Amino acid sequence: MRMTPSKAHRRERPVGSGRARDTAGRPAGGGPADPATEAFVAHRNLLFTVAYELLGSAADAEDVLQETWLRWAGVDLAEVRDRRAYLVRIVTRQALSRLRALGRRRESYVGSWLPEPLLTAPDVAEDVELADSVSTAMLLVLETLAPTERAVFVLREVFGLGYDEIAGAVGRSPAAVRQIAHRARAHVAARRPRGSVSPAETRDALEAFRRAAETGDLQGLLDVLAPDVVLMGDGGGVVQAVPRPVVGADKVARLLIAGLGRAAAAVSLRPAQVNGRPALVFRVDGALDTVVTARVDDGLVAGLYAVRNPGKLGHMRQETVLCRRTGRASG
Repeated sequence: MRMTPSKAHRRERPVGSGRARDTAGRPAGGGPADPATEAFVAHRNLLFTVAYELLGSAADAEDVLQETWLRWAGVDLAEVRDRRAYLVRIVTRQALSRLRALGRRRESYVGSWLPEPLLTAPDVAEDVELADSVSTAMLLVLETLAPTERAVFVLREVFGLGYDEIAGAVGRSPAAVRQIAHRARAHVAARRPRGSVSPAETRDALEAFRRAAETGDLQGLLDVLAPDVVLMGDGGGVVQAVPRPVVGADKVARLLIAGLGRAAAAVSLRPAQVNGRPALVFRVDGALDTVVTARVDDGLVAGLYAVRNPGKLGHMRQETVLCRRTGRASG
């Protein structure tokens, strides 16, 4: 079986179909890669980002890219007018199929389900629209859409694809896609986080939160938490986490103080860039334990999302490259 020709969305060397390749996807030694590999590698970061936004899972996005490559490798490129559009269509269809299956699986998920956190480079935060679209809060909003609505919204609002191109990806007419897009925009607008918050504002709020949590300062936590703050935890039934959302500043603050107090000497909290936003990484005795992302409104922490499931922490070991656009491959 031919393997996906690159892991280029992470900062590591792409891998070819059985031969060493350089970072452009060409065989080691300078020879040209085949056109299918060149096109796939050129758009791989974009394809991964599409799949991740549709699934909220990097592991599932990787699987979708593998399936996309297997289908792409068998395509007659002479029949393909726009290779980028064709690849986006394949990855969208594969992601939709997996998303429908995941919906059934998540119904039996133990406790709250949260998106898989990604350690991201600073340039993701510089693209405000991209950072907003992959934030934990936004991905949770996208979870409330039906699969086709989610695909249409993401392809249109995040990646700026035309209705005709989206129609080909989701198997609907352009007129139907327009209606779906309108409905999805209204749905998201009613549920998305209020206003736009700068990374600096989020960073300041998380720094105040970190100081209070590390010192056991209950009043300090109450001062930085919004009155109706929501804490969600994802342990996946593997490790302990709050089984259901905890609402209210007093409840959340006391829960955090009690939990951190029991292991204060062994716990360290450090800032990180996760899904394009400032976040905190909890380590216990030096080992990665929890990744906490936040939603900040008016300078206060309104949402805390703590991922502890070990199966979701693999993409915190190295930066993941996300992008909304690539140059079009020739052909």
